[in-house]
Amino acid sequence: MSTARPRIAVVGHAQHVTLAAVSALPSLGDILHLERPTWMAGGGGAITFFQLVRSPAEIHFFTAIGDDAAGAAVAAKLVASGATIHVGRRPAPHSADLVLVTPDGERTIVVMHPPLQARIDDPLPWDVFASCDAVFFTGQDPAILRVARAARLVVVTARRAAVVAAAGVTVDVVVGSLNDPRESNNQYPVPPRALVLTDGPRGGEIRTAAGTEHFAPPPSPPRIVGSYGAGDSFAGALTWHLVAGRSLKDACEYAGPHGAAVLAGIDPLEHQLPLA
Repeated sequence: MSTARPRIAVVGHAQHVTLAAVSALPSLGDILHLERPTWMAGGGGAITFFQLVRSPAEIHFFTAIGDDAAGAAVAAKLVASGATIHVGRRPAPHSADLVLVTPDGERTIVVMHPPLQARIDDPLPWDVFASCDAVFFTGQDPAILRVARAARLVVVTARRAAVVAAAGVTVDVVVGSLNDPRESNNQYPVPPRALVLTDGPRGGEIRTAAGTEHFAPPPSPPRIVGSYGAGDSFAGALTWHLVAGRSLKDACEYAGPHGAAVLAGIDPLEHQLPLA
C-alpha cells in the first residue's frame, strides 16, 4: 500500500433495521414479544460500510434512500459516519427489516420493504471507482459492477452471484459463507480470481484456479449473543486488509476477529473492531 490515503467505495443497500431478542421464533398463532428492540442502519451494504469506516481509508458509499422518515433516519446515520455518501433518491418507503435473535444467537430476518439500491442511471459520480484502491459490491445493477471494475480491486458478496454473471466481468474476490447454500453453491460463468468461504469456528477456505487453501479461525468468543452482521463485518475487514497489501490468506485470518467480534452483542455496530 502506498503512503497516500487509500480510497475504498461500497455499493449496496442500507436498511432501516429493527433488532430484537426473542425467546423463540413463533409457532402458528403465537403472539411474539420483542425484548429490548432497537434500530440501526443495517443490511449487508451498510454493515460492511460501517466496518470500513473504522479504517484509515477514505470511504465512499453508493446507495439509495426512500422518501419517508425511515429513509431520513438512515441517511442521517450514514452522514454522521463522516464518510462520503452518494445517494439515489426514491419516491418510495425506505427499505426495512425486522431481525429476530434467539437465545442461541441465530438471527432470522423478516424483510418488510425490499432493499433500495443505486442504479447506473442515478446522477452519481461513478468515475470515483477508477481512483479507488478497492470497491466492495453488494448492489443489484450489473452496469455499476462493470464500471466498478475500473478499481484496482473488486470484492463482491456471494449473494450477488447472479449480478456477477450478468455483468460478465472478472472480479478479484467473491466472499460468502460455506454454510449457506445460497452463497457456496453458485456458478460463475466468468470465474472470480478467488472465492472465499467462511466456515465459522473452523475458519474457512479459499478456492482459486490453483486449488483450495484453508485459513485458520479466529479465537472463539466466550458466548454468541447475536450473529447478525458477522459475515458483513468479515467482508469489510477482508477488503481493508487486501488494500493494506496482505496476501489473501493473511487477509482472511486478519479479518476473522472482526467477524467474530460482533457475535458479542445484538447490534453489530456496537462491537465492530477498528481496522489499522
